[in-house]
Amino acid sequence: DLVMLESERSQVDARLNALLARPALAPLALPEPLRTLPAPTQLDSSVLDQRVRASNPQLFVEEARIQAAGKSRDLTIKNRYPDFTLSISPTQTKTTVNEWSVMLEVNIPLQQTSRRAMEREAEAMLSAARSRKEAAANQVLAELAQNLAGLEAARRTEVLASGSLLPQANLTLRSAMASYENGKLDFATLLDAQRQIRQARQSQLKAQFEGQMRLAEIEKLLGEDL
Repeated sequence: DLVMLESERSQVDARLNALLARPALAPLALPEPLRTLPAPTQLDSSVLDQRVRASNPQLFVEEARIQAAGKSRDLTIKNRYPDFTLSISPTQTKTTVNEWSVMLEVNIPLQQTSRRAMEREAEAMLSAARSRKEAAANQVLAELAQNLAGLEAARRTEVLASGSLLPQANLTLRSAMASYENGKLDFATLLDAQRQIRQARQSQLKAQFEGQMRLAEIEKLLGEDL
């Protein structure tokens, strides 16, 4: 098992170096300690739902599109009203102003059919923007719920592996070694006890990895740290 673990580690190191465009045998930095998973009190779904709606980057973009569509709609509606232009100009001789001229221009929109079509189009675009945001919000909140459930499952699995599976596997191995030394157990059974430890450790590591991935996904949806 130790030989297999060393071989797997060497292969993983080589793949990581390849992804980083480095020589296969280049030393890698030591892994950083895992982040502590947030307490369950920090993972209240209703609170996180509100935070996602307020700060999710995708929803922020969709809200900006709604605002732009709303302004476009408002400008289109304003086109139904006449435009007034008032101008005042002096009439003078040399340096003396003799009189003032006042001019009022009125631009009356006559293409009512075209204008109404533009208004309907602007309203439709605004409605579509709102629908897109609502659909995006539903998708984001569904992803949040999935990741919260995954994080809780990973937490429970890690607790089970660390608090039960690993200690039990260690006790089994010690008992198997004592029996093997006394000739009461064959070597194959001893190897099986070692495999149980490895499986429990793998379960623990997998749960830790899953928890970190779920945490990262939740913070990605939030657009900020928990």
